[in-house]
Amino acid sequence: MFPSTAANVASSIVFMFAFSVQIGTAAAQSDASDVQAVDIGSQRELFVEDSLIEQLKGEAKLQLHHPQPQEIALVFDDPWEGTGTSGFHCIFQDGDLYRMYYKAWNIAFDETKKRIRPSPGATCYAESDDGIHWRKPNLGLVEFQGTTENNIVLLDHLMGSMKLNAGYVAATKDANPAAPHDARYKAMFVTSNPKGMLPFKSADGIHWKPMAEAPVITNGAFDSQNVAFWDGVRGEYRAYWRHFSHGDNNTATANPTGIRSIRTATSKDFLHWENEADLTYVDSPEEALYTNVIKPYHRAPHLLIGFPMRYHDRAWSKSTEALPEREHREKRRAINLRYGTAVTDSLVMASRDGVRFKRWNESFLRPGPERPDTWNYGHQALGWHLVETKSALPGAPDELSFYATESYWTGKGSALRRYTLRLDGFVSVEAKAAGGEVITKPLRFRGENLFLNFSTSAAGSVRVEIQSPDGKPLPGFALEDCDPIFGDSVERQAIWNSGSDLASLHGQAVRLRVVLADANLYAFQFRD
Repeated sequence: MFPSTAANVASSIVFMFAFSVQIGTAAAQSDASDVQAVDIGSQRELFVEDSLIEQLKGEAKLQLHHPQPQEIALVFDDPWEGTGTSGFHCIFQDGDLYRMYYKAWNIAFDETKKRIRPSPGATCYAESDDGIHWRKPNLGLVEFQGTTENNIVLLDHLMGSMKLNAGYVAATKDANPAAPHDARYKAMFVTSNPKGMLPFKSADGIHWKPMAEAPVITNGAFDSQNVAFWDGVRGEYRAYWRHFSHGDNNTATANPTGIRSIRTATSKDFLHWENEADLTYVDSPEEALYTNVIKPYHRAPHLLIGFPMRYHDRAWSKSTEALPEREHREKRRAINLRYGTAVTDSLVMASRDGVRFKRWNESFLRPGPERPDTWNYGHQALGWHLVETKSALPGAPDELSFYATESYWTGKGSALRRYTLRLDGFVSVEAKAAGGEVITKPLRFRGENLFLNFSTSAAGSVRVEIQSPDGKPLPGFALEDCDPIFGDSVERQAIWNSGSDLASLHGQAVRLRVVLADANLYAFQFRD
């Protein structure tokens, strides 16, 4: 028996409605897949560069944070280390050991002839079990003043007609998994005649050999710390070195001598370099940058973070006269004016492509309170690079440790002070008690959970909403579905009333809306 006509009509209406719903859903999914979204996968995202931010609302702003001074890590006062000019410190963690390489260079003032008398430069080595307490091992490798009882790795010397300037050191462990055993550690040194960057290799980090007979990068000034390292995210080596540019962000300048800048190139084998380019910046003035201190950030290696030393000649003035150690400053000024009037600090910058950087124009590490051995040329030059160390507070998370020069060109020996910063704590989205929010650009992610690095006051809070690309809350992930999050944690899971499982959103383009009150958000990460 056939169904009635009314039943047929009702059945057809139900079928057509269901079909139209499926078509609409498929169209919505198609539209979502067509949205231009940044695929962040499971990587940790920081706010040290702001390319993922669509909008800041209310009282929310990006806040630059500053490392806090700790103890003196090392004093460089041995005869071979020079009278206050140790620098270009290279620091990295190698398993359970922390390693450090640095420049030792003695310069004495000849007050009669008003000149500097430099001695040969050297690369020296120190190590630590915790990144806090350092020692200088007696290596017995290089003779200095009749003895090998020192921590010298290399001294200036001639290689045929080419001179190796051993003080210009940038040494690190090669993170390339394909690196041969005898080249597990790599370094770049500066040469003269010809001038350039000469690659070295080592099996143990102590005994070094050149990898080439001539410098492999020659287009530059090089009178600085010139670095090179393996970039695992991009599968290539990358170098950064001192250069003189003639423009700000590719704009011509009237300065015929140019300005101290940074140049980069890439390589597959550490020997043959290509794709040379000057660094450009999102929104920064033309400033003299002496060093670059660029390397992948170990907790988010897709981000290249640098801490260039900024150089400013403030000229002789009443403020210059009021700075510490005026007598010594005037002696240096008599030899070269800028030696007495230039002051330095360190900035922070970050990039996703290695060429265009977001450079924070405010100082990351200021010269600080006026006291002996500060506010001079070379002060607060940060070492290459940061490492992770234990907090002094029992039970607290690890911290980032930085190392900066003090007493440069003053006293009987320079020093290296350790500074600390919260993990991922370079820049945060900050909102006062009145509240504010940050909305991201469309993102695609992998991972079943969302973790936050955040801090609030006792009364503050953080709440997270996951939106569609057009700004509409996704069902179950609206702001009202997220209980206020409060505390201070480098890794706290975000939870909604429906739970925390985000697997259903994999591959979709979504936005994050984070609402803060008396709180800071430093980083976020989707992962399992």
